[in-house]
Amino acid sequence: MMDDAFTETKSSRAESVDLNSNGLNGDDFLKIEISDALNEKEKVKFTVKTKTNLKTFSSSEFSVIREHEEFIWLHDRFVENDEFAGYIIPPAPPRPDFDSSREKLQRLTEGESSMTKEEFNKMKQELESEYLALFKKTVQMHEVFLHRLSSHPVLKNDTNLRIFLEYTKDLNVRSKNTKERFGGLVKSISKNADELRLLNQKETDEYFDGQKKFLTDYHNKIRDDCVRADRMTYVHKSVADCYIRVSYGLSNVATAELESLSKFLTKISDYFETTRKTENRVSSDTDLKLSDTLRYYVRDSKAALDLLYRRTKRLADFENENKNLERARQKHKDEKQAELAQQNAKQKFEQISEIARGELADFKTRRNAMFKKSLTDFVEIQLKHSNAQVQTLRNLLETLKE
Repeated sequence: MMDDAFTETKSSRAESVDLNSNGLNGDDFLKIEISDALNEKEKVKFTVKTKTNLKTFSSSEFSVIREHEEFIWLHDRFVENDEFAGYIIPPAPPRPDFDSSREKLQRLTEGESSMTKEEFNKMKQELESEYLALFKKTVQMHEVFLHRLSSHPVLKNDTNLRIFLEYTKDLNVRSKNTKERFGGLVKSISKNADELRLLNQKETDEYFDGQKKFLTDYHNKIRDDCVRADRMTYVHKSVADCYIRVSYGLSNVATAELESLSKFLTKISDYFETTRKTENRVSSDTDLKLSDTLRYYVRDSKAALDLLYRRTKRLADFENENKNLERARQKHKDEKQAELAQQNAKQKFEQISEIARGELADFKTRRNAMFKKSLTDFVEIQLKHSNAQVQTLRNLLETLKE
């Protein structure tokens, strides 16, 4: 049965999808990795190791144990910090969810009596492989989040990141209670209402107007493509599961037939067993090279749209302060206070606009490089598996002719 206390080490890690920004330049470095992870029923404990020469840290190498809620805590600290309003905050890693794999295994166990031992073991092996791949992806996405932060020239210097990486004791971060979740829901509704209100906000910069239109369309299309890619992965996995039953059925028939027909059916059974393994690899590689990339950029493009939302909000604040200043001058009342408020709003708007230009340019470079790499790898792997399937079929035909 699947072990809830599953451990993964760096040496056993499957090939990672590199979704990070460019590496650090110069002499300063901050290298972070999740060296291993332990799944204990309802939570996963990640061992986060850091190597650095930054003077803000107390030592050059250290290691801490962190849970998923602490990653969310770190992400929220960046989102809620007004100093980082002009930056694309790396999306938080998804919450670990192994319920689906456990439910499949439970259903398989309940139906064990209706299968032979061989068929049951094959199905169990497939589910355990699926569980292992999901666990590795969970570790990978948490590591990618930290890599994005450590490779950013500004975000890597944040105090909360240093605490997360260096503080060896428990951060005392807990899951949100009902009241806090309700507060978060209200905050989300308020944000959505603000976004609707700001839809009528006239954009003063042609560049940002174009970026907003592009990213909105891009986000929606990437999200739709992710659904299609997941569907394709599911179909490949379903075909592989069907091949188990076909192979087993032919093998059973072969034992009850004449010797010549028995050999014939046994060879075809072996063919379906080999094809099943290839089909499973196609499914997992499609998920890794295509679905995971699309899934990540659904979240990352949303983070870029959030940046544009914050900029639009500051534009609205700036224009509002302009109107307040005009009214104050007409009434000759509180003019100095209105001027200070207007200058402050102007400074914030200009600052976020300047930073946002660089962030969006970096997002484009990073996005294009990642998709080029992932799609190239995806096509190469598909060709490799297709050639393997063709060769398997040729071997079968040659064997049957003999």
